[in-house]
Amino acid sequence: MSQHLIAPSLLSADFANLARDIEMLNNSEADWFHLDVMDGVFVPNISFGMPVIKAIGKLARKPLDTHLMIVQPERYFEAFRDLGVHTLSIHYEAVTHLNRAVNQIKELGMRASVVLNPHTPIAMLTDIIKEVDMILIMSVNPGFGGQKFIEGTYDRLRQLKKLIIETGSQALIEVDGGVSLENAPLLTAAGADVLVAGNTVFSSANPAETIEKLKHSGN
Repeated sequence: MSQHLIAPSLLSADFANLARDIEMLNNSEADWFHLDVMDGVFVPNISFGMPVIKAIGKLARKPLDTHLMIVQPERYFEAFRDLGVHTLSIHYEAVTHLNRAVNQIKELGMRASVVLNPHTPIAMLTDIIKEVDMILIMSVNPGFGGQKFIEGTYDRLRQLKKLIIETGSQALIEVDGGVSLENAPLLTAAGADVLVAGNTVFSSANPAETIEKLKHSGN
């Protein structure tokens, strides 16, 4: 398997110095920019929306990996496509017609990803797993950065990897929440292809060096 990807979460960046932090990521070993969009309804927090993503997109030289923690995300698919989003993640728990939504994202030319909250069973993905480009497993309850990692995540990753292999799906596995230098090797060993890290990167003394360590952890 090729080396895992690192997607630093800009939710933990310094918004007063966003251009500086974006440039740091451009010059680092990060693979994607992870953008958390929250509406204060689906999750108990509000983050940022279209104007900020537009500004990020003008400076970012790496793909925008956008995680929608919002109700009725399908209302905004075209808008995110127009902002240059590369991968669009929607919550299993927020979408009534999941198959239709996934197909809409792909028809708009974006990669489609489905997100599972920590207590949604992996088995719920059985009928969609071959349709998606990625599954995002939440290892904390979504809504805030810096939360404690849920230990049951490792078993969930192994279950998901098994489902992907059994069905012949090509989906990547992304994990988000409480990712650290300590658990990164365990996460990739359990099946994660993409690690989202916010607090671990941006609260460190040398974020670019931390990204490099995450990138090469477990190798």
